Amino acid sequence: MEEIEFYLEEAKEGMEKAINAVAHEMTKIRAGKASPQMLDGLTVEYYGSVTPLNQVSSVTTPDARSLAIKPFERNLINDIERSIINSDLGLAPMNNGEMILLTIPPLTEERRKDLAKQAKNEAENGKIRVRRVRQETNDALKKLKNDGASEDMIKDAEDSVQKLTTAYYAKIEEVYAKKEKDIMTI
Repeated sequence: MEEIEFYLEEAKEGMEKAINAVAHEMTKIRAGKASPQMLDGLTVEYYGSVTPLNQVSSVTTPDARSLAIKPFERNLINDIERSIINSDLGLAPMNNGEMILLTIPPLTEERRKDLAKQAKNEAENGKIRVRRVRQETNDALKKLKNDGASEDMIKDAEDSVQKLTTAYYAKIEEVYAKKEKDIMTI
């Protein structure tokens, strides 16, 4: 039945979005190495509107332990500096008047454990999204039963959804394990 295939494809797309969201969130968790993605969540007040940092400046990594932020307009430098100080990154910006330098300190054991917990939470949020997709798909499949689809077809589709769920759980665990290893490696 075409509707069942449609719902299975929707489930797969939803689960794919969940794993992509987890992977994106994992890039924001720093593992001791400098990465421009660490600043993805930062915003700056720019002509009265809140704008992502990467739209008002260029962020580069001169070496493995530092980031250089060069605003496109020099008058933004203090706003960018304030945004970094007010963020939860725990970084101290150095403003030389033309650019901001961020030195990424080596992680302490305690901070590594905190970051590993944060990564675990992101993985768990991804699993919750996958479960939500599974639930929504199963609900839609049950409605098809009322519309005349056979119970065997519905049961087979539900089994397929469960197999997808299991596969995406494994992918999320893989992303988490890789990030945890990255965080805990000194």
